Amino acid sequence: MKEDQKKLGLYVHIPFCAKKCDYCDFYSLPGAEGRMDDYVQALEAQLAEIAPRAEHHVVDSIYFGGGTPTLLGVKHLTRLLKAIQKKYSVTKDAEITLEANPESAGNFRDLRALRKAGFNRLSLGMQSANDEELQAIGRIHTAAQVKTAVEAARKAKFTNLSLDLIYGLPGQSLETWQKNLHAAIDLAPQHISCYGLKVEEGTPLFLRRDSEQFPSDDAQAEMYLWTVDCLHRHGFFQYEISNFARTGFESRHNLKYWTLGEYAGFGPGAHSDFGNVRYAYEKDLDGYLSGMKAGGPLLSENERIPPLDRDTEWIMLGLRTVFGLDPKVFENRFRRRFDCFVPFLEECRQAGYAVEEDGRWRLTPNGFLVSNQIIGGMLDALGADKKRREAARARGDFRVDLGCGNPPQ
Repeated sequence: MKEDQKKLGLYVHIPFCAKKCDYCDFYSLPGAEGRMDDYVQALEAQLAEIAPRAEHHVVDSIYFGGGTPTLLGVKHLTRLLKAIQKKYSVTKDAEITLEANPESAGNFRDLRALRKAGFNRLSLGMQSANDEELQAIGRIHTAAQVKTAVEAARKAKFTNLSLDLIYGLPGQSLETWQKNLHAAIDLAPQHISCYGLKVEEGTPLFLRRDSEQFPSDDAQAEMYLWTVDCLHRHGFFQYEISNFARTGFESRHNLKYWTLGEYAGFGPGAHSDFGNVRYAYEKDLDGYLSGMKAGGPLLSENERIPPLDRDTEWIMLGLRTVFGLDPKVFENRFRRRFDCFVPFLEECRQAGYAVEEDGRWRLTPNGFLVSNQIIGGMLDALGADKKRREAARARGDFRVDLGCGNPPQ
């Protein structure tokens, strides 16, 4: 890697799925398998189109998400990965992740072919080890198929396996959640993601919200705090609100999202943060296919963000991780002092929501539970400081910038 080359992550969205889950609000399309050939061609065209913009970057993470990427099949997936390897400078140790549902990942030969093609990280949507819970949220796999998929992945020599689980499911108790998490730990993955169920408007589960027995917010909080403690005891390091890993197996790609790293997305609904521009494509497969033929897909979002204006994102994303916020990094990166946050952070510390260690501020597990409120308080403090500085400048008092606009190195 040359000194002037930056690191870039690529996200490839595969919108196809066998059945849309009852809680899912991602852009996914069941029953659209007939569009796969056209879609792969369109993705290849877009990958080639964007490649020149990445000539000064090396790609160190590639993530195929969905939908259900494995539904695309070995031939198509291999073809897309080869197109990336041909057009982009991919590092030898790049993390290349493939999302899969258990029912679509039980074939050892397919997994072996994908690993040999270059995929080296498999992320399985386990969600639960209880068949009744899986049925309640519209999943089409069984707990037995999870075990089959894990066995097939190990046989295919995948050494980096991640399992996704959801807590707070309809009818779920702390005891049943504990059984689910222990079942996941027993499968010996390198990474576990645990997400609290959010009933999103427009989903089938939202329509049933009044008839289903969902765990209360307090019950979900109890599940979460127990999860953090349990995974810690079993050797999983928590590095983000919902993500836990064995040492060295943190998701390199997802860390880009939380540390303001650069990533380029491909496909309808995919988001990018590349070259100080944040953009996203319309969630429309037909529009994407026709757009690629006509010169480019339609954007649903397109915003150029000057580096010094990314302080809000830096705070919001940094507080999601256990690495937290480093005042020195903030001051050097955004040319203003960190002092305006300290009174609020001290209140959080007294409440047991935050700690300061080695000069860095981070949230505790209890703080993660109320992270939205804490982030809101931090942004209020930032907004008040900006108004104070603007008012001082309007009065002609530029002392506000002395030693603050350019903090000492």
